[in-house]
Amino acid sequence: MPPSRRRGRKKKGVDAHEPKDHALGLSRGGIGVKVHLAVEKRGLPLGFVLTRGNAHEAPVFESLMAVAREARRRLGLPERLAGDKAYVSGEIDAWLKRRRIHPLIPPKSCQNNTTWTASDKKGYRGRNVVERCVGRLKEFRRLATRYEKLALNFGAMVTLGMIAIYLKAL
Repeated sequence: MPPSRRRGRKKKGVDAHEPKDHALGLSRGGIGVKVHLAVEKRGLPLGFVLTRGNAHEAPVFESLMAVAREARRRLGLPERLAGDKAYVSGEIDAWLKRRRIHPLIPPKSCQNNTTWTASDKKGYRGRNVVERCVGRLKEFRRLATRYEKLALNFGAMVTLGMIAIYLKAL
């Protein structure tokens, strides 16, 4: 077949939803993937978004909240939302204010004008449920080492890990 005809065709087996970088990117520890996870108060995962290992958290915040909203259709969005310092952003603050969600995100050390009350600190302590959920997901060796080359397959394994966590909670 002439090369001019081959250019217009898609490669067999390529999924349109698969990112070109396969959610792999260089970070300090080498090539990796970041699983942005939304977790409810009891530590059960609501949803996730995969990005490259060197991607920042703030740009995927709205897509992560959309995934969490889809998981909690009847309950809607939460009244309070805890996140780490990576989620300090004017856009995220505005998004939360529009939806009347109280942010439990600690201010960065360079921010002097924000108030961080004792009740905010107490509520922020509950954020460790996310870290514990990530730890439970890492118990699955396949997730901890990322055997899958494709982001879609890795995302499917994360979903299976989340299902296993839900089944253990029953």
